[in-house]
Amino acid sequence: MANSPQAKKRARQNEKRFAVNKARRSRIRTFLRKVEEAIESGDKEAASAALRAAQPELMRGVTKGVFHKNTASRKMSRLSARVKALG
Repeated sequence: MANSPQAKKRARQNEKRFAVNKARRSRIRTFLRKVEEAIESGDKEAASAALRAAQPELMRGVTKGVFHKNTASRKMSRLSARVKALG
């Protein structure tokens, strides 16, 4: 348990940051799930539209420190390859 005032403040800040990051990560996963569902349905138009919508969200997660840059790049690369293979 935090004892010093500085450690207590840090604990409060960590809780707030955790909540923000959790919400952001959840939002990004929702966008990625929409791409996955469009790929599963076999609709190339919907999949590419969902991919275009997901890309800025994923990159925003990188700038906010939720995901590593390479992780986001890998996800985008694999998803775009799967969308390209449709059709």
